[in-house]
This record gives sequence, structure tokens and C-alpha cells, in this order.
Amino acid sequence: MNTNQQQDDALASEYALGTLRGHARLHFEKRLRQEPELAARVASWQTMLAGLDSHLRPEIPPAHVWKKIALSLPPQKRMKRVNPYLGWLVAAGLAAFTLVSQYTQRPEDFSPLVILGDAQQHGQWVVSRSSDLHHLKLTPLKPVSVTAANSLQLWLIPAGKQPVSLGLLANNTSTQVKMNDRVLPAGTAIAISLEPQGGSPTGQPTGPVLFSGVL
Repeated sequence: MNTNQQQDDALASEYALGTLRGHARLHFEKRLRQEPELAARVASWQTMLAGLDSHLRPEIPPAHVWKKIALSLPPQKRMKRVNPYLGWLVAAGLAAFTLVSQYTQRPEDFSPLVILGDAQQHGQWVVSRSSDLHHLKLTPLKPVSVTAANSLQLWLIPAGKQPVSLGLLANNTSTQVKMNDRVLPAGTAIAISLEPQGGSPTGQPTGPVLFSGVL
């Protein structure tokens, strides 16, 4: 990974964690709309960090730690009252740092494969494939609005052949689907259509295709 790729990966992780602010964040979001590979990096980090909150437990440092912090501040900024939530924030920050370090030191289970775009060619979904080639993971870059009467359905369309359903997708979180030994040669299309609630009743797409991409 060259220097530019490392910098982009660091920015993607900061954006996923919510620590990228101000002008830097606005500039990064502009790049996201223009660079599918960068959007895939963000989606990968969001997927890795999705379970962070479920593993955190509040940790309250002992009183002598607060006293040491207060004494180390300039006189005009000494704390008069300790924020009761500061311990949780410190623990969350340490956990996030640990998790980021862990994931930068081990290989991904899923690697980005293609970006699915809408009619305006805006990248909206990242399609990743597992290292054992047995699963695909679909990750929306932002929630997709779907009514209770409809479902999003994933289709695999080999070149010159009929679409094959790979199942339904969640509209606001990652979904894993089994490939069942299906191969993905170049020219294969992947599409997401809007179907009646529960999926297409015919086994073929019946609603509009909202997102698509070609390998």
C-alpha cells in the first residue's frame, strides 16, 4: 500500500468513526461521491466498526486520576466538577483505538468487489466477497427508503442469461448472502430491484431496478 492509499485508508477510518470534522470532512464527502474505491474503503470500515458499541462497558477511573488531571491544568482552566460521563468517553476512545489497531494488523474476511450505482451513477452499495468465495456482503453507503409494502431483492445476472435471485436485503445495514457455488465471471451484472414485500412472486424481477453494477 503506497502513501496515498495509506492516507486514504486513515481518512476513511476517521470518517467511519465520526472523528473527521470541518472542512476536511466536507472535502472527503465530495471525494466519496466521485471515487467508488474510496467509498468502498469507508463501507469496509463501517462494517468492521458496526459492533463496537455492543462491546463497550463504562469504566470510571479512580479519584486520584481525576485529581492528577485537575492539577495538571492551567489555573484558569482547572475543573470544578468532574464530568460523570468522562470515564465512559475515555473507555470508548481506548476501545476504538484498540479495535482500529487490531483491524489494521489482520486481513479482511471480505474484500470490496464492485460498487452498485443508481440511475444517476451515484455509488450507493458496496458489494464485497468473502475470502472463501462462498458469501457476498451488500453494504449500503446510506439507508435506502423502502415502504412496508416493498422489499429490496438482490439479483445475479450472468451475461446472456436470466436473473437469479440471491435473496432479500436489509435497507439500512449489511446483508450477507450465500453464493451456493455460483461463479462470478467478468460481465456478470449484480442488481437490486424494488419488489413486493417478501420478494418477487414470479422468481424474476417485477419492479424497477434501483441499483446495478457489472463485474
